Amino acid sequence: MTDTTSADSLRARALATALEPFVGSVYFAPEAHAGYAELGFDPSPGPVNEPWGSAHWGGVAMTDGPAYMTSRGSLLGQVHGAVVAAAFGVFAPAAVIASVELGWSRTDAATIGAVRTRGALAQLVRVLGERPAGVDDAIALLERAGANLPLAGRPMYAGVCAQGLPDVPIGRAWRLAERLREHRGDGHVVAFTAAGFGGCAIQVLTERVAGMPPRTYSRTRGWTDADLDAAERALHDRGLIGSDGAATDAGRAAREQVERATDALWTAPARDLGDDLPRLVAILQDWNAWLRSAAAYYPSSPQEATLAADVQRWMREHGLHPFPGVPDRPDPAGGAR
Repeated sequence: MTDTTSADSLRARALATALEPFVGSVYFAPEAHAGYAELGFDPSPGPVNEPWGSAHWGGVAMTDGPAYMTSRGSLLGQVHGAVVAAAFGVFAPAAVIASVELGWSRTDAATIGAVRTRGALAQLVRVLGERPAGVDDAIALLERAGANLPLAGRPMYAGVCAQGLPDVPIGRAWRLAERLREHRGDGHVVAFTAAGFGGCAIQVLTERVAGMPPRTYSRTRGWTDADLDAAERALHDRGLIGSDGAATDAGRAAREQVERATDALWTAPARDLGDDLPRLVAILQDWNAWLRSAAAYYPSSPQEATLAADVQRWMREHGLHPFPGVPDRPDPAGGAR
């Protein structure tokens, strides 16, 4: 790796990818789903049964849509759904606003936020235990990784920072990891917006770069047929998807450039970890394997499916297991890695 910026990008991407299943397991926690149902939301619809969805999502139990929007949005406080939609970035605003309005008719931010945290921790303890191997190291490393993150322009990160740290060791690690995950997510919204993409268009492009069937993953974000039609036309006009709907080389490169821009806004965590970054990634990878085996997170995320193969090379160079679901293809942006 001769390009310093590219080296920083690889390190940032490896950390972000390792964080995702551990943090995102909250959305598939049966304990959280049961808590939301007690507040009046619909119960979990269970695993996806149609062929593509079953292959992609595996056996995870899905979350009721309004419960998801309201529980995650509760990190921002008792706000209008438009505020939640703006912070989420990639979900259809109309769907978010309607879901949050429904949610606030059934509960309040503090209550559902507490249910969300309890549900997340209950699943983590059930699968990993209160003090799994490496948790003390992970807490120390996650604290170091998050010590110098700017607050400006990071609404979801700010919302997580406003939450307390749980006493249970695995819960403390989860909340610290969630801070990092949402900080990067906020930066991702900035990056794709600056690149001229709307929330629907970036979801469609991600779906096509990942090789998913058209209008499968993108539709889970509440976008209508009219929204998807417009996004596909815009991407086609920019030469980013072809007439067959598949991503072009230019589309794959544009998607990778958005990730690199996101990386550039999120260099502090990996930089502050220094040579200890592989240690944290290794701990998270071990936990993620257990979570996936317990259907607490799906087999391969879009983040993993759109990674350049050079990230896998970085993992192997540092004695780490490769991420699942990463296709064997070169760096789509063509830079020195």
